[in-house]
Amino acid sequence: MSKAESSAEAAVPSVAINVDQYDDPDEESSKLLHVNAPTPIVTPSGQMRKVKSFSDTHRLRDVSTASGAASARCLRPYEQVTPYPEGSECGTNQYGAPSVRSLASIGMGCTDGRKLVIRRVPTSPTELFHLVRPPTPPDEDTGSHESDCDEEEEDAETDHLKPRRPFWPNKIQFVLACVGYSVGLGNVWRFPYLCYKSGGGAFLIPYFIILLVCGVPMLFMELAIGQYTAHGPIGALSQICPLFTGAGIASVVISFLMSTYYAVIIAWAIYYFFTSFKAVVPWANCNNRWNTAQCWQPVHNLTKPNGSQTATEQFFEKKVLSMSDGIEYPGGMRWELAACLFCAWLLVYFALWKSIKSSAKVRYITTTLPFLLIIVFLGRSLTLDGADKGLRFFFKPEWELLKTSRPWVNAASQIFNSIGIAFGSMIMFASYNKFDNNFLHDTLAVSLVNAVTSLIVGIFTFATIGNIAFEQNTSVKDVIADSPGLLFVVYPQAIAKMPASQLWAVLFFFMFLCLGLNSQFAIVEVVVTSIQDGFPDMIRKKLVYHELLVLCVCVVSFLFGLPHIIHSGIYVFQLMDYYAASLSITYLAFFEVVAIAWFYGAGKLSQNIKQMTGRYPSLYFRICWLIAAPALLLALWVASLVDYTPPSYRQYQYPGWAQGLGWVIASLSLLCIPVYACIVVARAPGKTIIEKLRYSIRPNSVCECGVNECDVCGSDSEPPDDKQPTITYYQQPSFPSPN
Repeated sequence: MSKAESSAEAAVPSVAINVDQYDDPDEESSKLLHVNAPTPIVTPSGQMRKVKSFSDTHRLRDVSTASGAASARCLRPYEQVTPYPEGSECGTNQYGAPSVRSLASIGMGCTDGRKLVIRRVPTSPTELFHLVRPPTPPDEDTGSHESDCDEEEEDAETDHLKPRRPFWPNKIQFVLACVGYSVGLGNVWRFPYLCYKSGGGAFLIPYFIILLVCGVPMLFMELAIGQYTAHGPIGALSQICPLFTGAGIASVVISFLMSTYYAVIIAWAIYYFFTSFKAVVPWANCNNRWNTAQCWQPVHNLTKPNGSQTATEQFFEKKVLSMSDGIEYPGGMRWELAACLFCAWLLVYFALWKSIKSSAKVRYITTTLPFLLIIVFLGRSLTLDGADKGLRFFFKPEWELLKTSRPWVNAASQIFNSIGIAFGSMIMFASYNKFDNNFLHDTLAVSLVNAVTSLIVGIFTFATIGNIAFEQNTSVKDVIADSPGLLFVVYPQAIAKMPASQLWAVLFFFMFLCLGLNSQFAIVEVVVTSIQDGFPDMIRKKLVYHELLVLCVCVVSFLFGLPHIIHSGIYVFQLMDYYAASLSITYLAFFEVVAIAWFYGAGKLSQNIKQMTGRYPSLYFRICWLIAAPALLLALWVASLVDYTPPSYRQYQYPGWAQGLGWVIASLSLLCIPVYACIVVARAPGKTIIEKLRYSIRPNSVCECGVNECDVCGSDSEPPDDKQPTITYYQQPSFPSPN
């Protein structure tokens, strides 16, 4: 009896294997074919390992495959196997212990969660070598999302049909993805725009209150749900509370709508980026063909005339947008912007076509570089004349404005947009995590970076606005109308006065392009991931390749974005942003926290977090989930309806039919929750409404770690003390000859 067999006998009934991996292929081949070489073992992903010892306590599993609920379906942490009859040639040795040959067969098939299905046992070292080292080994960075272990092995030509879910190769890429989304258009474009619209300092107080009460706790909650279920927003909410699956659908609808007009902002940035390469930036003076008699260049101590516009305002409105007099005058297509929009979607597609495997690499540049440029522009803005004037407006609140709902609603909208709460982005990002990732650190890091970046961007934005007010001899709140194009008017005006303005313009709009792409990556990935989770069979059979699914999403979103780049496109843009992203988001966030904290239960969620991180969430989080966050969100939603004011663009008031169109846009997400809840209740088994409701709020396919028949635990942590794993062995079936 060999040494390995003796060790195996000593380890029964709790057998565990510690494995080593070869680094040199030549060494691997020579040692494998040696007559005295130990028998190799194949892990479920196809990596060849050798048996070193059977006495260690490590489990036999593929250490390169990320864990999680999805991967745990195919990689059980503790395999339950039935022993061979004593004396069986294929299963045990003469002492009744499992033979090395039987152990070597583990992992060659797949598992349905209860047993191993062994495809074929090699009869010679050469056959084993060719079996475990095929010409095209499987991808080590992906795990099978679903597998049918009762089917025959698929041919290599159809291997791409298997639905696979990738995982973050390391924690840095996950954090970069979350930071890249939170530090994006939400900070550089939306934060200054909403802060200026809400009165400056009066916006910061509700901003930080909502961040502490709703932002941080709900971000922690979404990361927990995504990581535990290993699904996007629709799949995650359908598992924990089927009644509120519509909340997940609504988040995907909002994300899709946002992707259509966020890409338009990226198109504007691309237009400015290429225009910045001219010898003289075209927004620096009023000597261009698009300028009118109302164009005015700031002169110190001269007040801006009524009805006049600066050169930067006219460049944005008359050159870039070529805007009409209202939404009822659509005009033609802005083909230059159409080309920029196409480039924007082309960049998004090639960053996402390999899912997070490609987008994570792109984020190394698009996430880190903007921070350096933000610091540079901050230093420049603080040296401008009149910067203190803008900073006083930014930090000194008008207390009377806090009695109105506008600063509070806008602050909530900004928190949710920048961090990604209720948009499904963070749930989607966390679904690619390892099961035992400590996401508390991620929550605090993302929240802190988001808040600090917003403050930094606010400082250099309002310092620049203060400089413009100083030059125009006017107050800060009268410098410019609160329009979505605030960023494209304020910054170019400051850049035009810098030495080497072309260089600074190129750097600034490249930074803005990177930030916009970070936000767009996350939004589009939510849509793609949700489609994959919701229709895996259709995607596998119809589209076949992941690249084709991403292409279809990008093409459809591009077509939906075309109405934003006609001559009346800015009015469509403002309408979409007001109804799709601002009015609906507090409503959606309220039902999300109710579904998770009330119906699924804060206690169950706390237990799930304990299973993943090793500790229960703090009392602060549980109070916010159960009481503070729902109460604040409900109050904000009611206040936004009571103080509802129709949208406007500067002095332009939208006609009634346009407001009706806006409510139709809002209803696309608002109605998802009640409509789908009715569908779930109607389809639920039961004779009475009460029985149907009870079934509808029951968690679906979510179970506790360590419980029999539960395959949700995929962490590398040790099992509970009272549920020690055992490995036994099934009777090996007979197999046809390989020939």
